[in-house]
Amino acid sequence: MNPREKQDAEFDKVADAMLRRLERAVSVFDPDEVEVEMAGDVLNLTLGSGQKIVINRHRAARQIWMAAQRKAWHFDPDADGNVWKVGEAELTATLEQALSSLLSRPIKLQLR
Repeated sequence: MNPREKQDAEFDKVADAMLRRLERAVSVFDPDEVEVEMAGDVLNLTLGSGQKIVINRHRAARQIWMAAQRKAWHFDPDADGNVWKVGEAELTATLEQALSSLLSRPIKLQLR
């Protein structure tokens, strides 16, 4: 395996782990409220209102991208891949804020 392939594999491992943690955290919602679908490296959340949140890994940029409410974020991982941030915005907190706004109630995700 060449160095680039090794870096890609390492990124895929930490990004996929984060996406799976997010998937588990949002799958506790009633499917009528938030439908959760993981397709490849894309996590799709479809709310009962029809609005969507899309979260995916982007290997070339080595980021996790999120789109919601006509906004997009490109989160970079910390050294361990446990915290994903862009500026002061953190992935989980940003997802909680988007869900809170769209569901009109405070949301706190339990990542495991």
